[in-house]
Amino acid sequence: MSHNAGWGPYGDAYGGAAGGGPAGPGGPGMPGWGGWMPPPPPKPGVIPLKPLGLGDILGGAMATIGRYKGPVMGLAAAVFGVYTLLIGIAVAVALSGVADEISALVDLADRPGAQEPEWHEIRPLIIAFVIVAAVALIGYVLAVATVQAAMLTVLQDAVLGRPATFGSVWRRTLPRVPALIGTSLLTGLIAVVPVLLALVFFSIGMVGAAAGDDSDEVAGAYIGLGVLGFLVAIVPVVWLWVKFSLAPAAVVFEKQGPVRAMQRSSQLVRGRWWPVLGISMLAALIAGVTAGMIQQVLSMVGIIPAMAAAADLGTDPEFSEVLSVFSVYIVITMVGQLIGYLIQTTFPPLVNGLIYVDQRIRNENLAPVLAESAGLPPQPPAAPGF
Repeated sequence: MSHNAGWGPYGDAYGGAAGGGPAGPGGPGMPGWGGWMPPPPPKPGVIPLKPLGLGDILGGAMATIGRYKGPVMGLAAAVFGVYTLLIGIAVAVALSGVADEISALVDLADRPGAQEPEWHEIRPLIIAFVIVAAVALIGYVLAVATVQAAMLTVLQDAVLGRPATFGSVWRRTLPRVPALIGTSLLTGLIAVVPVLLALVFFSIGMVGAAAGDDSDEVAGAYIGLGVLGFLVAIVPVVWLWVKFSLAPAAVVFEKQGPVRAMQRSSQLVRGRWWPVLGISMLAALIAGVTAGMIQQVLSMVGIIPAMAAAADLGTDPEFSEVLSVFSVYIVITMVGQLIGYLIQTTFPPLVNGLIYVDQRIRNENLAPVLAESAGLPPQPPAAPGF
């Protein structure tokens, strides 16, 4: 097993393929005759050191969040809190810069026989929107990569049952962020061609249906061909997404670069594509539904007092008055958005990391290496067979 400097106090346990090779059916812990039962697998941290089932993976991710609240939620909240503040500042600056243009457009719309605004009247609004969107996109990419790297860093300690502090996780996380961003960009570029093909097929079907004759059968045939082409083209995107889904874990656990991490992911996923797909989608669904429900509840809580206050504005309120009335709603919505970010960027990466650990336990006999790194005594051998 290779040892690289700077891997953190326990990173060596995950460094490349373990030397034991795949665990065979006659390995330690298999039951013999005479009613002998094997000892339970060791569990120094959030998962038992054995091939993991669905419950082990989901339960391990939830246990990591519960036991390591400080570095998990604290770091994620700090990162996305800064991101949310950055977006708020960008929006406030943009609104203050185009407040006169917005007021002029509102006045223009209220005039009898209002005409379409001229290009010079809407150009500042478009420029402001593009700038805010660019700031939001760049900030989001950095925030997601940082939180994802942090979750995987925490998981390294959680599997071994070791303590993890905010500071130690932060120091080990930052060096891996550039490689994680590079991995995401490479994966996205590989999927660009299938995505474009899918959109082309779908567009051809829709255009053909719109430009065809009035026959419902012909229009339906075009739509059917477009949808079929879209589905056929989108299959490679899903296949590539699963194939490289463990690359972020390889970046953090093994300190690999983007290309090597994608190769490791492809190697580990081989033969287990469907389970990896199913567990990953289930984790994303759980996180998405939970975050969506919380955001909807907070949105409803915020809109009720805002609408009540809006009724007192009169028929011709100033833009600043409207902004003041809805400021509470905006703040509550941003808080809901922040909570959604926390859920959707902590739980799925932890599940992804546990899938990675599971694949290495299955394919590379990583469990004994992890047990040794956790300081557990050697496991007793299985009873001899006959």
